[in-house]
Amino acid sequence: MENSSESNWQRSGSSRGLNSSAVSSRHPRRIPASNFRFSGDTDQDSGIIAGRIEKAVLGHSNRVGTQFGYFKEDYGAVVRPVESKDVSLRQWLDNTERVVNALDCLHIFMQIVEIVNLAHSQGFVVQNARPSCFVLSSFNRVSFIESASCSDSGSDSCDDESNNQTAEFAGLVSPSDQSQLEMNSNPRKSSENNWLQSGSVNLEGSNVEQAEEKKNTFPMKQILQMESNWYTSPEEAAGVPSSCACDVYRLGVLLFELYCTSSSAEEKNATMSSLRNRVFPPQFLLKWPKEAVFCLCLLHPEPASRPKIHEVLQSEFLSEPRDNLIEREAVIDLKEKIKEQELLLEFLLMLQQRKQETADILRRTVSFISSDIQEVTKLQTSIHGKQALNSNYDDSASLGSRKRIRNAQISNSLETDNQENAIFTNSRLMKNFKKLESAYFSTRRRAFKTSVKPLTKNAPMNSVGKGSIVLTEKSSANSFQPINQLSEGKQSGWLNSFLDGLSKYLSFKNLEVKASLKQGDLLNSSNLVCSLGFDRDGEFFATAGVNKRIKVFEYDSILNENRDIHYPVVEMSSRSKLSSICWNNYIKGQIASSNFEGVVQIWDVTRNQVYRELKEHERRVWSVDFSWSNPTLVASGSDDCSVKLWNINQGTSVGTIKTKANVCCVQFPSDSGNTLAFGSADHRIYYYDLRNPRVPLSTLIGHNKTVSYVKFVDSTTLLSSSTDNTLKLWDLSESTSQVIDGPIQTFTGHMNVKNFVGLSVCDGYIATGSETNEVVVYHKAFPMPALSYKFNTTDPISGDDVGDSDQFISSVCWRIQSSTLVAANSMGNIKLLEMV
Repeated sequence: MENSSESNWQRSGSSRGLNSSAVSSRHPRRIPASNFRFSGDTDQDSGIIAGRIEKAVLGHSNRVGTQFGYFKEDYGAVVRPVESKDVSLRQWLDNTERVVNALDCLHIFMQIVEIVNLAHSQGFVVQNARPSCFVLSSFNRVSFIESASCSDSGSDSCDDESNNQTAEFAGLVSPSDQSQLEMNSNPRKSSENNWLQSGSVNLEGSNVEQAEEKKNTFPMKQILQMESNWYTSPEEAAGVPSSCACDVYRLGVLLFELYCTSSSAEEKNATMSSLRNRVFPPQFLLKWPKEAVFCLCLLHPEPASRPKIHEVLQSEFLSEPRDNLIEREAVIDLKEKIKEQELLLEFLLMLQQRKQETADILRRTVSFISSDIQEVTKLQTSIHGKQALNSNYDDSASLGSRKRIRNAQISNSLETDNQENAIFTNSRLMKNFKKLESAYFSTRRRAFKTSVKPLTKNAPMNSVGKGSIVLTEKSSANSFQPINQLSEGKQSGWLNSFLDGLSKYLSFKNLEVKASLKQGDLLNSSNLVCSLGFDRDGEFFATAGVNKRIKVFEYDSILNENRDIHYPVVEMSSRSKLSSICWNNYIKGQIASSNFEGVVQIWDVTRNQVYRELKEHERRVWSVDFSWSNPTLVASGSDDCSVKLWNINQGTSVGTIKTKANVCCVQFPSDSGNTLAFGSADHRIYYYDLRNPRVPLSTLIGHNKTVSYVKFVDSTTLLSSSTDNTLKLWDLSESTSQVIDGPIQTFTGHMNVKNFVGLSVCDGYIATGSETNEVVVYHKAFPMPALSYKFNTTDPISGDDVGDSDQFISSVCWRIQSSTLVAANSMGNIKLLEMV
């Protein structure tokens, strides 16, 4: 058939030849199934119809329908691409509420005749000129598609295709309908009376009303099955191959359906059965006599007696109303152009509105940034004025030119340093510009919120930027009021807050190693350090871990003495692996520890012995902490889903808080002994008032994995760490309910998915470990890392640094009131690091 099609193509020398680009089916236009759901058909029926229409659009290269499905309009042939809003002509005809409009019907018929004429002029037989093969646009534009349910009696290949399609279709219908479908798929095997009775319609519905509604509609599956018989010419039913005369016969059936409506399936069956014998309903003859005469001509039982397609076009039936049809076509074209222009206008207006909104937001953003620039300029001018006064005072008090020369040298030196710092600072600014911009907008937005609505608790506002979510300009700017509505103190306050965070973030360049702790048991495989801690004065620090020992080292001796091996000043042994230690902030030389057996121990470092053992936990204790305000109060959190409060002078607990999940960390605030926070394996943080421990003051929700550490930054700000790869900062002062579901800052940049990697806070700087064997330092004002240092493993033979993906940082701790911290990794390597 492909060769035949090509020969027909070559044979046609007419200028109306098919557009080769339109014939290609490499990019077919598909029709969504939802656009072909007919009233009264079941979901199965709708899927069959939609699937057939979609398959029809794909088509085959040897089918005329495929070619016409993509034709452009040539010489008046109304053949256009199928669009998603098109509706099947079969659906349109079988609408029980359809009112016949002569001009509409004639317009549709004329378009189909022109389509068939175009096919015949190029040597093709359409074969499928029936309603299921056409779709209508909203303006009654007709497009031709190839039906997947075609019955081609004139071609063996089409018979095979029809059989394949019947097999596909049979898989979607009930077994009782399959035999009937096989007969209907081949007109030569079916008789005129082989209709599906209306009693076989499968009525589905959840109530009686739906069933009644379906009784009054056409069962589309059965109608489509019978359509091939209705549109089969007498000679095709007798086994004669299809011809152009068969297409003319089908046009007669289509013309009849356009002008004759039916109110039920039974009436439709009877009417179409009578049409095979050229018998018309009396109402049709009375109302449409001219159309009836033309139908009889097209339906003549003898093919030779039927008019040719060009004769149909030139007939009086179509010639007389041609002027009206041309005028109607012009009106339709005009309506389509108007609709297209309306759509374009609507799009442009919407685009203009959105761009105008964006422009307004940008103007507002630029306005308040300009205001902030003016504020900063005033502050800078004021500072320079004070500097000039101090400089004049120094010059007037100078005792000679030597001192002035020395001051000039110092000034030049400072200027050079400032230039180097500016270059370094600018590079870091540009690297993190987007995140710094987000922090700026967040800080300004919070300043506006707090000026409108005061805090619910009498607590000082945190003086750093807290927003980690990147805000768009729209969301940020819309939250701001004009700068002149903010008081000068409030404006300067939040600017100073942002400046303070920015300065501290950019104050240091690197983390440098000040000293490495060299221990004799470094090669011991069980040397994982689980916890580190400095004493209250920063003179000593202690280590504890799976080696079951607490080792206390003197900070200055490690820092200043270059030794091959460092020995602890005190070493205390435990019966079990240690998980956590904490120094007493009031009683010097006292350490609390927790171990894997569930025992909390209080150690006297000066005597190198256990002061008290506290045994009430039933499982491993993960964390222990001394209260800052009450030096005799200790809290511990355990895998037994409880937090216990202890008085170090008593052997039993003084309070218990039961939870539903393992407790992984506990922490007292620095200014109160009445509150406590702890993190849990249920991904939540609980904040309790110990004077009423029945319910938490607040539950903090935001992590999606185990909360491994909690640390108080100040009395109202809490920091948490989780194995979900994040740290989160929470403002407890803004809580108006028992649930806080949003942090004010989320820190990302380290890796932590399965291990406890340590957490420590000092002066706004946050140190945490990473499973990349790195120490990562953040500042609380910004969500991205400020500094980092990677531990390297040294080969004992070659002395070279080697990487080990299994190693991770296991613990970190800041030295009090300093830029120094101690960090340990999973191999027991301990280093003293300093921000420089």
